Amino acid sequence: MKDFKLARFSKPLILTLALFLVPLAACRVEQEEAGSLPDVDVSVEPGSLPEYDIQGPDVNVGVTERTVTIPKVIVVQEEETVEIPYVDVDVPGAEREERTITTEVEVPSKGYALNIQGIHVVNNELWVVSQLEVQNPNAVQAITRVSDRVALNAPSMPVRQYVIGERPEGSFNEQYTFISDRQQIAAELDSGRQLYEQQNASL
Repeated sequence: MKDFKLARFSKPLILTLALFLVPLAACRVEQEEAGSLPDVDVSVEPGSLPEYDIQGPDVNVGVTERTVTIPKVIVVQEEETVEIPYVDVDVPGAEREERTITTEVEVPSKGYALNIQGIHVVNNELWVVSQLEVQNPNAVQAITRVSDRVALNAPSMPVRQYVIGERPEGSFNEQYTFISDRQQIAAELDSGRQLYEQQNASL
């Protein structure tokens, strides 16, 4: 009787185990090689940085051509002793500062001339009015700078620069306000006080 019961329960148990083990037998994982990191040789000598010998793809370094915009400015400056106008402004009770007012414009050739034609006090500011003009349109093209200066002994005030003429290309010239003629600021100039006027200036 016991043998019958054992035989009765052992058949389903054997069948169940067989169904469970079949999928496991069908799924086989093979490991061909153990994984490894790339080979890196590090050689270190005392007092020096490590040298790395890395096994990997070849890296070729060369040159190629591209068309790009490269700023090229040729400016030759030499020190010279020259005579410049000197303006001494005596304001009772005010401290004065002696300085050189300079206007400098970057131009595409040596055929340009720049002259400070007037300095005015407008709303507690120094308004410097200069004239930029082409004197030799056939001059050799070479980026250079033209300048003019006036020595001024007066109370310290902010300086505003106006240049009469066409603005040449170049970021250096963005520090100035270019105007077509004096009439654009004539009302403001007339409301202030003129400290300096160039002789024979045609403002």
